[in-house]
Amino acid sequence: MSSSAHRAVIAALLSSVFTVPAFAQTTPAPPPAAAPADDSNADIVVTATKRSETLQNVPISVQALTTKKLDELNITNFKQYAQQLTSVSFQALGGTPGTNVIYMRGVASGGDGNHSGALPSVGVYLDEQPVTTIGGNLDVHIYDVARIESLSGPQGTLYGASSEAGTIRIISNKPDTSHFYGRADVEGNHVSKGGFGGKAEGMINLPLSSSAALRVIGYYQRDAGYIDNVAGTRQFCGGVNFDTAGNCVKDGISVSNAAFVKKDYNDTEIAGGRAALKVDLDSNWTVTPSVMYQDTRSHGSYGFDPKVGDLKVQHFFPEFRRDRFIQAGLTIEGKVGNWDLTYAGAYLDRKTYQSSDYTDYSEAYDSLYSSAGGLAGYFYYRDNAGRTIDPRQQVIGSDHFKKLSQELRVASPASDRFRIVAGAFYQRQTNDIYQDYKIANLATTLSVNGSPGTLWLTKQYRVDTDYAMFGEASFDITPTLTATAGARAYIYDNSLIGFFGFGRDPANGFNTTPYNAAGSSRTGVAGCFTTNGTRLRDAVAAGASTTLLPPAVAGGPCTNLGTFAAGSGVQPVKASGQGVTYRFNLSWKPVTGVLLYGTASRGFRPGGINRRADVPPYGADFLTNYEIGAKTTLLGGKLRLNGAIYQQNWDKFQFAFLGLNSFTQIQNGPNARIRGAEIQGSLNLRALTLSGSASYTDAKTTQNLCFAADPTFTCGGATPSAPAGTRLPITPQFKASGTARYTVPIGTAKAYGQGVVSYQSSASSDVRTLAFTPTGVPYNPAATLGRLAAFTTADFAIGAEFSRFSLELFLQNAFDARGQLSRFQQCGSCGQRPYIVPVTPQTIGVRLHTDF
Repeated sequence: MSSSAHRAVIAALLSSVFTVPAFAQTTPAPPPAAAPADDSNADIVVTATKRSETLQNVPISVQALTTKKLDELNITNFKQYAQQLTSVSFQALGGTPGTNVIYMRGVASGGDGNHSGALPSVGVYLDEQPVTTIGGNLDVHIYDVARIESLSGPQGTLYGASSEAGTIRIISNKPDTSHFYGRADVEGNHVSKGGFGGKAEGMINLPLSSSAALRVIGYYQRDAGYIDNVAGTRQFCGGVNFDTAGNCVKDGISVSNAAFVKKDYNDTEIAGGRAALKVDLDSNWTVTPSVMYQDTRSHGSYGFDPKVGDLKVQHFFPEFRRDRFIQAGLTIEGKVGNWDLTYAGAYLDRKTYQSSDYTDYSEAYDSLYSSAGGLAGYFYYRDNAGRTIDPRQQVIGSDHFKKLSQELRVASPASDRFRIVAGAFYQRQTNDIYQDYKIANLATTLSVNGSPGTLWLTKQYRVDTDYAMFGEASFDITPTLTATAGARAYIYDNSLIGFFGFGRDPANGFNTTPYNAAGSSRTGVAGCFTTNGTRLRDAVAAGASTTLLPPAVAGGPCTNLGTFAAGSGVQPVKASGQGVTYRFNLSWKPVTGVLLYGTASRGFRPGGINRRADVPPYGADFLTNYEIGAKTTLLGGKLRLNGAIYQQNWDKFQFAFLGLNSFTQIQNGPNARIRGAEIQGSLNLRALTLSGSASYTDAKTTQNLCFAADPTFTCGGATPSAPAGTRLPITPQFKASGTARYTVPIGTAKAYGQGVVSYQSSASSDVRTLAFTPTGVPYNPAATLGRLAAFTTADFAIGAEFSRFSLELFLQNAFDARGQLSRFQQCGSCGQRPYIVPVTPQTIGVRLHTDF
């Protein structure tokens, strides 16, 4: 669907929204919709334990952002709500929406997110359905959302494998059979040093009968760009001339990015909608099918190059990303006797397609191999006529991700002294992976076989399957003392098959040099299986048949990632495991308004497969959590203060890093210890409401991180990549956010002013303090990439609420702080150009809201 079509769809929806009152005149009009009541200290109902309970009665660490809070803070995406969830941190892989890897409570080793890499450690749910994906989060547009729940610590009993460190739940508002109503919102804004943006959103709740209702939302949002792609050139070595130090002279090919120079380079357009139908079959049974579609189109780079300038880059190829997903869900709720039964099934289909500039790789390797003449002297970047060509690379990639999940559970009456929740879960997720590293005019014989102009190709198919049975039981020892115990038995089975690597010139029985543009004799087609089950390189060496088996994954030249079985051909490489996780909890209510609890819980993340045949699979890692907490309601309900302190032991954590040739490699690292504290509070003084949250996280390794898997963690006496006691990356040691809102009546309206301040301390971008370049030169990855600097942002808003509409003027990031959300580099050896993903610069805008 084109951008103009997106706008037309949203315009049509909003047109119907604003003209609904005329239609509504045929039926009795509902009373005027009053402004939502302040819920900062209301009894917030959450379903974190898969039962409906008030937040203050749930004996685990939960932070909830309600509909009103989300509206007040103007939150529409992940980065915005993550800033308010102080136990949440993330790594922005390039900064483009939908590419964030989420962490909680410091459970982060960095380097995650590759499509062939480890599964996430934080689960994300949309209503009852898991939407956790590999390679970046599903950045669901936040509108007409009942609440966002952040569950800190292992949730392995009720939520499973990808909830090792915690779970984030996005709970949408459900269809309502009581009456017809709706809302609409429009916004216009301008980003300092950038362009103009805005959004239009609408919702309709339509009762179809006394037992059925339909709820539909639609939205379109344009985020203005603020990073400029400025003019620049790159010149590479000619491969012939050298200076007195023995380094090649950069007198070869020179290139310019003049065709791609653009101001406000990084804009994003998001369009989508959600629909849910609720049908009450009778007084006990309800069926709710739902569907959501979203299309995100991003352009440019969301990270800037500080060597070029503030909010500036010099890039040489088209950069864009399209991220589309559709999710269909079905929830059936009913009663069997006096027990609740819930079925939740969902199917998610997500497609991404992107183009990236990989010039930094060519720049880095031209310097790394300077003594050999740079890229022109060391590699074979030539056209069909044998002439040296422009060595720059453009990466074209796509992922087609599918997830099917089903859960069936039962719950005994919540009023019983002994009560249980138990169920079964199944999930199968697949990813069709494609990455094409292109060099324009590369000779056919030097390219990947069947893909002229492709230096390196990845074409793989990944399957991750999970089975589980779970149960949790609670017993009221006394009316104020409750014990809970739960367990989850799980089985995981993961597989990967396909192709990765360079081509191989087929001339002379695949025995003509150079074998490919990189001169590699082992990686790529050289490792593919022949018809007799041997790998091509071995067949060439033995003088045996070099007839290749057809590719197991369409689009590849052959198969080098798999295992050969006589009679059945190439089969996927597999990793599997099984085990049990647990949770024990004791809660006590010594007086009214006070809940004290203690928890011991364990979560896990499945192991998986490395693409390189010479790198073994990696095993599961485990997180054990010990926590005590308190939830208090004081001053007659005006003050609420919740807190927790914890220690987590992270065993054999999965560590992903860019190895040789910038090739993602995963291994089980050492153990780590994480200690921390969290606090959330709110104070309601009628006209003035104050709320805030803060977290402290002290996350360190307890053993050496070695260059190769070492069960002794002594690294064979060599200097480790990160010594014991190294702080884990990404997560700031301290993070806090606070909001103050003052409301005063003016005639029939309510005027208000609001201020939000957020702070996070500095953090390392990489856990490693020692690594080696492809030429064997040592360097410090953490220092090369640089620390994430501490920063503070402040947002302000003033506005007025009337009976049916509200108007607001807002200023976000008021002091234009250049907060650093993430740092990244294009390849493992591209330390010459570290990029910074900043918070959005100062933004001023106006919002209009109406209820009907």
